Amino acid sequence: MRLGRLLEGVTITGMDGDPDVEIQGIVYDSRRVRPGYLFVAIRGHALDGHAFIGQAIQNGASAVVAETLRTGRGPTFVRVADSHEALSALAVAYFRHPFAGMDLVGITGTNGKTTTSYLLESILLAAGHRPGVLGTVTYRYPGHVCPAPVTTPESLDLMEALRKMADQGVTHVVMEVSSHGLDQGRVRHCPFRVAVFTNLSRDHLDYHRSMDGYFKAKSRLFRGLAEKGDGKPVQAVINLDDPRAGELMDLTDAEIVTYGLNEASHVRADHVELSRNGISARIVTSKGPFEVKSTLIGGYNLSNILAAAAAALSLDIEPQTIAAGVAQLHGVPGRLEMVKNRRGLAVAVDYAHTPDALMKALGAVRPLTGGKLITVFGCGGDRDKGKRSEMGRVAGRASDVVFITSDNPRTEDPWAIVAQIEEGVAESGMKRLSFENGPALAQPRGYMVELDRARAIRKAVRMATESDLILIAGKGHEDYQIIGREKRPFDDRTIALEAASEEL
Repeated sequence: MRLGRLLEGVTITGMDGDPDVEIQGIVYDSRRVRPGYLFVAIRGHALDGHAFIGQAIQNGASAVVAETLRTGRGPTFVRVADSHEALSALAVAYFRHPFAGMDLVGITGTNGKTTTSYLLESILLAAGHRPGVLGTVTYRYPGHVCPAPVTTPESLDLMEALRKMADQGVTHVVMEVSSHGLDQGRVRHCPFRVAVFTNLSRDHLDYHRSMDGYFKAKSRLFRGLAEKGDGKPVQAVINLDDPRAGELMDLTDAEIVTYGLNEASHVRADHVELSRNGISARIVTSKGPFEVKSTLIGGYNLSNILAAAAAALSLDIEPQTIAAGVAQLHGVPGRLEMVKNRRGLAVAVDYAHTPDALMKALGAVRPLTGGKLITVFGCGGDRDKGKRSEMGRVAGRASDVVFITSDNPRTEDPWAIVAQIEEGVAESGMKRLSFENGPALAQPRGYMVELDRARAIRKAVRMATESDLILIAGKGHEDYQIIGREKRPFDDRTIALEAASEEL
């Protein structure tokens, strides 16, 4: 495709060189440049692509799009005000408007995105559609699945994924949309038919600096939403139980559908029963009430079911099909995922890595715990430090026994992370215990520190009886641990299963 044609949807502020040069590919990583490629220099959180323009030229770039202009001999240079926006527009053109003919659903919020996406995918399958999903766990569509490197891919990678989906007959795409992805404009050219807001609580403040900044990033999914439509009704599905719901409703021009336990919600639940076997409830909607049953556990999963149901109704899916789709989903990787084991211990692995998520996970499993609630968790390094003591307080208040351990320490000192968590646990009133000579079955309420995550899980399993419940929080579906800059194989579920198979 010729450069000039690719630039038709891009606002340029300057150019030097031939606009008719043929483009063989587009990249934003200079290491991937090949002869005939267009290199787009974007400014990242850690690196600035403008610093690698020279490397891109050495690798054979035929054209460069950047926020600066270089004149003279060499490739064609195109200057733009915002290279992130330019990359998105270029990607749409290069991959031939891949979303045309597909319904896009964007889900944003601090917690619940992944489970809601799995629920909606199951409902779409029950309705006979061919859904694709781009999310935290995997990118997938019928006949294809791959691990997700990031929750929301960069716009170029996103459009490439959508093109592959379109070529395989995908009818609906469910996307988890992260605050980073929104802030960096990765989905700015996506014509969402439905946008879903799950909730907002503390996370990513190392990036957004404040809760208002975090909310502003999340709200970008809803601003100008109706203007992006392709003629179909565009709806904003908003959790009315969240304190920010009203503010968000004022910011969107789309038709609003609310959900929640609030009686004013358009989609709400009553006759709710929560147990160790799952959830049963009646969903009340404008199309009439219908019964749902799910093997998912916990009150916050009821909220996720309501979110998926509201989104599905916005896509004109019938209530009985929604109920069938909810029933067909038997679990979500790393989201209160029970680890079945020969000792019959109740072990749940969950991705909770924020104070609110941890509180909700503990609240979900507490009614299912006959004995002690034992929590194993840590906090990630090189991330929001302020939430660590908060998570410690949450764990200390809601658990009987807490094991403070390492998560993904990355380049931080894991002992420093543990110390910040321990401060919060101690503030909750918990006392530090020892685990010197085997299982501490008679130990009183308290916490222990075990930096080695595998050892911490094994100690928790050795301590537990059949009436207890162990919650291993923070990493969920992840099958690795990042120590320094090294990514090592590690899976909480595997470690817990092995520990429960060991002789006491």
